[in-house]
Amino acid sequence: MNFNFKRFFQLKTLVVLFGAAALISACTIPQQRPNILFIMSDDHTSQAWGIYGGILSDYVKNDGIQRLANEGVTLDNMFCTNSICVPSRAAILTGMMSHKNGVYTLGDALSPDTLNIAKILSKAGYATGIIGKWHLKKEPTGFDYYKVLPGQGRYFNPKFKTAATWENGWKGGIEQEGFTADIIGTESVEWIQQQDPNQPFFLMTHFKATHEPFHYPERHAQLLEDVELPEPESLLEPYPTETGRTFQGQLLDNLTKRWLRAQAEPDTFWTTYPGLPFETEGLDSIQMRKKSYQKFVKDFIRCGAAIDDNIQKILVALEKSGQLENTIIIYTSDQGYFLGEHGFFDKRMMLEESSRMPFVIRYPKDLPQGERNKNLMMNIDIPALLLDYAQVQTPETMQGKSFRKQLQTNDAPGRKYTYYRYWEHSTNRPAHYGVRSNRYKLIYYYGEGLGMKSAQKETTPPSWEFYDLEKDPKEHTNAINDPNYKTAILELHQALKAEKTYYEDELVAVPAIEFK
Repeated sequence: MNFNFKRFFQLKTLVVLFGAAALISACTIPQQRPNILFIMSDDHTSQAWGIYGGILSDYVKNDGIQRLANEGVTLDNMFCTNSICVPSRAAILTGMMSHKNGVYTLGDALSPDTLNIAKILSKAGYATGIIGKWHLKKEPTGFDYYKVLPGQGRYFNPKFKTAATWENGWKGGIEQEGFTADIIGTESVEWIQQQDPNQPFFLMTHFKATHEPFHYPERHAQLLEDVELPEPESLLEPYPTETGRTFQGQLLDNLTKRWLRAQAEPDTFWTTYPGLPFETEGLDSIQMRKKSYQKFVKDFIRCGAAIDDNIQKILVALEKSGQLENTIIIYTSDQGYFLGEHGFFDKRMMLEESSRMPFVIRYPKDLPQGERNKNLMMNIDIPALLLDYAQVQTPETMQGKSFRKQLQTNDAPGRKYTYYRYWEHSTNRPAHYGVRSNRYKLIYYYGEGLGMKSAQKETTPPSWEFYDLEKDPKEHTNAINDPNYKTAILELHQALKAEKTYYEDELVAVPAIEFK
């Protein structure tokens, strides 16, 4: 057989040309942009997720959360910049800290004119929606569709406000029968199913749970009923101590008082609680705190179980529709929450349980599966990450930075410090700011309301706290006067000044530290 060399080289040339054309086409056609599903709960702290270890990890329902962790990346060090609901949500939407977006305290509202992640993605061609808790008072902007709770909203038979029923404040909205987490989960699935498959979507699914009063659906009423939960070692931590914290905090005893008042004044108290009446007769203060801890944390875990149910529901729906693999799924909480640590409940403080945001992200197309990431990150970085994936440039007004490379590998250089500032001053939880590195944390409690809404006028004595998070991860001992840490303290003191300047936070200068 005679081999036709001329014909061979003609065919080879065509193959090369077609290959080159395909390569050029692949380089010039934008990569398919992913859908983005941002799921966030309220106060659902990492101690109650079951994927962060700790004394409660074997007691929580976390089937949906565990699946996200198995198929995605779990962040160990995502921190909010102001641990309270309204300011944290504003930071996540705008990529800016409180002093830049104007939302300092619970009394503030996000201006509808403020640039936010939804507006940017909408302009870039995304279908945008938010369903569930909004909590920023004024009407949501940037969303093609919204269906949100008025204020905190109700756990049972909640009202939801849409563009057709919007009124400011608690007014407006239409009541829907059912438990709020179930309604929000179902509405999210239905919204996703209605979207054009050829247009990427951005949906914020915001659960009311696990905010006080920690209600739960009947199906979880028996969860942990006959179980004695383990206690945090600092549940009975005294105050004040020579080497301890410098502020009183929101003691768990105050939650007990709320239960007792709610059952004594059911018609006038501001809310209702599950599982009442709560009996305290014959109990001393230690017995009462221990009993209160058991009720409080069981209610919290039952409430969180309803979130997990709906995460599972949403994942199944995405899988059935074939959209799962092209959807970035994030589950997080607007901040952390104390579950008896230091004898506290609630949040607001820069201590780890309060300021750490649990965070898991699933997107196997670009990210590893089943890995943990220890890079330092802040909630103002979240919008920049989403814009990175949407192939949209981050505006200069946003103070955060994308952490996509850091998600892909722990070895990618990230933040050296995180910065935090709490503005809603009270005498038991003073206003403060601070800085955290991978190992150390320095906090300055300046103790002034500065005229902020919802802040108390009465001042508190300024104080410093310093923690070695490697040797003292639970922050049991304030080491500000330990001479062994003087060099580390001074280094963080300089870092605090630098971070404060970098973020243009000009109120209340960083004073010198006077060592005893």
